[in-house]
Amino acid sequence: MIAIAIDDEPIALDVVKSHAAKVPFIELAETFTNAFDALTYLQKNKTDLIFLDIKMPDISGIDFLSSIANPPMVIFTTAYSEHAVKSFELDAIDYLLKPFSLPRFLKACNKAHELYVLRNKPGSTDEVTSVFIKDGYEQIKVKLNEILFIEAAGNYTKIYLQGDSTLSTRITITDMLLMLPAKKFIRTHRAFIVARDKISRFDRAQININEHSIPIGATYAQCMQEFY
Repeated sequence: MIAIAIDDEPIALDVVKSHAAKVPFIELAETFTNAFDALTYLQKNKTDLIFLDIKMPDISGIDFLSSIANPPMVIFTTAYSEHAVKSFELDAIDYLLKPFSLPRFLKACNKAHELYVLRNKPGSTDEVTSVFIKDGYEQIKVKLNEILFIEAAGNYTKIYLQGDSTLSTRITITDMLLMLPAKKFIRTHRAFIVARDKISRFDRAQININEHSIPIGATYAQCMQEFY
């Protein structure tokens, strides 16, 4: 995976460089102390992963990530814990609190690598018509055109199907999104993914699918603009 690191502190970048050099599947292509220089780089260069600081002088890491239309995977690296919830609303892979150890860094990189492999595996295209969902000890084939919406519910992800049936799985909602074709499904909230063709009506606050009302999170509101 090709990665970059953004942090206004050169010492912090040196730590990321040192750790990344020990991870065989990470190629740290560039480091930046200025987030706007990094933005210019991202517009011209393929990047799979960003190691991103949050507290920076000109723009926060949160605002930086929010400004990118189709961002790469992100691992936040910060000395502050209060932004953890917001970072995961933006689908961050992980949240590393400084100073972080090499084992903790490696754990975050492994999570990113698993998602990278899942996203790039053969057959993960918009032509997929079904997926296999693990339910207990079984793998259940689910046709995509039968899915109404998907909800993160505690330690489980709940899949709502036509005919008022449901299926629960331990697959995270982020991993589910990677398994599904983007032309057919859209994430509208940190806890919800909906089938585009099953939307009966919506406004700026919620979506209706049959009798179900599904919220639109503020972070994901822009994704609904194509329907306006």
